Amino acid sequence: MVFSSMIFLWFFLPIVLCLYFFSYNIKIKNLILLFASLLFYAWGSEINHFSLLLFSIFLNYIFGILIDRFRKIDKPILFLAIFFNLFLLGYFKYFNFIVDSFSQIFLNHTLNLKNILLPIGISFYTFQILSYIIDLYQKKIKVQKNIFNFALYVSFFPQLIAGPIIKYKTIEEEINTRRVNLSLFASGVRKFVYGLGKKVIFANTLAVVTDFIYQNNVNDLNTPLVWLASLTYALQIYYDFSGYSDMAIGLGRMFGFHFPENFDLPYISKSITEFWRRWHISLSTWFKEYVYIPLGGNRKGKLRTYINLWIVFFLTGFWHGASFNFIAWGLYYGIFLVIEKVFLKKLLDKGKHLILSHIYVLFVIIIGWVLFRADSLEHALQLVTIMFHFDFKTTYILLPTFINFKTIILIILSILFCGPLQFLIDRLNCKEQIKEFYKNYLESFVILILMSISIMELVASSYNPFIYFRF
Repeated sequence: MVFSSMIFLWFFLPIVLCLYFFSYNIKIKNLILLFASLLFYAWGSEINHFSLLLFSIFLNYIFGILIDRFRKIDKPILFLAIFFNLFLLGYFKYFNFIVDSFSQIFLNHTLNLKNILLPIGISFYTFQILSYIIDLYQKKIKVQKNIFNFALYVSFFPQLIAGPIIKYKTIEEEINTRRVNLSLFASGVRKFVYGLGKKVIFANTLAVVTDFIYQNNVNDLNTPLVWLASLTYALQIYYDFSGYSDMAIGLGRMFGFHFPENFDLPYISKSITEFWRRWHISLSTWFKEYVYIPLGGNRKGKLRTYINLWIVFFLTGFWHGASFNFIAWGLYYGIFLVIEKVFLKKLLDKGKHLILSHIYVLFVIIIGWVLFRADSLEHALQLVTIMFHFDFKTTYILLPTFINFKTIILIILSILFCGPLQFLIDRLNCKEQIKEFYKNYLESFVILILMSISIMELVASSYNPFIYFRF
């Protein structure tokens, strides 16, 4: 079940909201949300994956109790908990990739391995659990002794499948003491509708263009087509993932939870360092707190800092998928982050060549998304070669077959709304005035239009997957 589906919008969500608000006891409310979350997960997953989620919740609840009760031996318990969670993630997500890669490199043939299906959301809920266990060990939070509340934290349906990755300390108090007033609920609805519009109106339209070009053999592509696909994918993944995050944050508010923002106009960044402070913020923050800083961060000299950055971005790429192109994507960003640490960021921060800074960042990002979107590392390298080979050969792939006037308008609007328009408003120093005017006179109308168009698009279209569901 996805947020942008009719069954979610017209049945699941209204029923859960009614049951939730007709219950006055916070314990009953939590049980309703827990049951709804487990139903939400079970709806689109296999029974063994659903059982895995329950097993992971139960065992990590026990680990938490043990860490809190036996502080003298809490470190071995912590290591056991980390090993258990990473083992499950590693087996389901990476076992086939590692064994297959080993056999090809050292045995020169491919083994016929059983196809291990990836449980939906395992990358996200595993990281949430690890943040709870580690913070509990470091005494940053109190142990959750109620297993149902712990299960709700892990499985809460707004962020279960594709984030944001919510640390327990963020909602520790709200699990038992939260209130939803009309203002908070309304802001949640607005946030959800904005996210729905991002996904259904923009991301789905952009995906048609991207997928049409990518499904062709590389020999049939020329330079303009590959650049077009690279641009539309950069826009698609932003509107797709930030749209999902907005919907998750909005749903959280409807039930009284305050989730942090996950995107902050990343395409207006002036450096790659800034980009990663604005893109998938919850994941970047997770790796910073639980990997980069424990490795020593920037406290152990320049060389160690560079190595730590590479380790973090190797893991960031590998977290996204068991494929060499994801690893290359992570290391690719690691290279630019190290270059910026060495000298480049000082030049970029001076702000003397703002346009060149933005061009540099967008260039790096778009090439990076080619590595990310390609079917394999070899495929990615072929596409990048075409991009810089300046091949304008005639191809049978004609633009009118997959681009119409509506698509062109939406591509232009998606470029404007992903940062340039907001950047221009900031530069004109009229942000507050426009914001007030928008809230007072236009927002309700825009929300109504977005919702109406989104519903019409959902009725008319069968394409509706979320990119980050496969991670």
